[in-house]
Amino acid sequence: MPNLNFSDRKFIKVFFSCFLMGRFKLAFRNAVDLITENELRKLLLDKKQPVAYYGIAPTGPVHIGYFATLGKIFDFMEAGIKTKILIADIHAALDDLKTPWGDIGKKAEYYKKCIELSFPWKTKPEFILGSDYQLGNDYMLDVLELSSMATITRAKRAASEVTRMKDPKVSELIYPVMQALDEQYLDVDIQLGGIDQRHIMAFAREYLPKLGYRPRIELMMPLMVGLKGLGVKMSASIPESCIKVHDSESVIKKKIGNAYCPEGSVKGNPIAQICKFIIFVVDGKLKLERPIKFGGDAEFKDYEEFEKAYLAKKIHPLDLKNAVSSALVRILKKPREYFEKHKKELEKFNDERFLN
Repeated sequence: MPNLNFSDRKFIKVFFSCFLMGRFKLAFRNAVDLITENELRKLLLDKKQPVAYYGIAPTGPVHIGYFATLGKIFDFMEAGIKTKILIADIHAALDDLKTPWGDIGKKAEYYKKCIELSFPWKTKPEFILGSDYQLGNDYMLDVLELSSMATITRAKRAASEVTRMKDPKVSELIYPVMQALDEQYLDVDIQLGGIDQRHIMAFAREYLPKLGYRPRIELMMPLMVGLKGLGVKMSASIPESCIKVHDSESVIKKKIGNAYCPEGSVKGNPIAQICKFIIFVVDGKLKLERPIKFGGDAEFKDYEEFEKAYLAKKIHPLDLKNAVSSALVRILKKPREYFEKHKKELEKFNDERFLN
């Protein structure tokens, strides 16, 4: 190794520090919570390719509300973090039978297809089916052991924002126990999820060490607000609040046209959120096409540039909606065309939410 003078060492130190800062900034971009920042910084420093996972239970139709978290995988990839996507089929039944046991296989295949088609993956994430390992002897013994440690009160608090919990079933209390163990059995360093998962993630941090397993880093993304605004999250149970990945062009345009989009404000603005969590993540830009008398065409290279212009009322809500409609129609072309040709794959669920 050649001898380095002081200036060489200083340059290398500054370069490496900037590189690490860039990886952290990418990994945390758009996130709303992190347990903990110091652990993530250390992980990025010590490990060339950390591993994360995102778990999704196949219940209702796949809609763009999932994209705020799924889009984070693009940042992870750029930051050198490998990501696994867990299709949590057993969890879908544990949550008050949101998916009946007999349908979990079909729903899992549908979710995998939707995710594969909805993004321009350079390298597809690794997909893992929960039932492929969660029924193993070691896993189930750990489920029973952890269940013997956690109180009903603690398990209910962990599951409170994720499972239905109307008249809590025993299965809904098992849900967070299994999600905690998934971190260990998927052999990951980071769990990625929505902010509604925070109680479960905290549960995992508390209980995995009791079994002799290390706690993982927990990174949380915001929940996208529904198209009608008013602080209601985007949800398949409220069809008018979301856009399904296989909605038709006309439905996408109609839903965006009717969406809440206050002029000069991004707070609680679903159209601004679609720009932030979907369009800028997938396309890296937003293009507005408008007549010269209304300012002419404009292109924004990042969300911050767009937000500044929108807050200054340099962008009219109608022009923004037109741009967002066009972008979503293009981004969702593959899943839309696939399910137009394979409509029977949606009809087999016998659920109006998938078709209308």
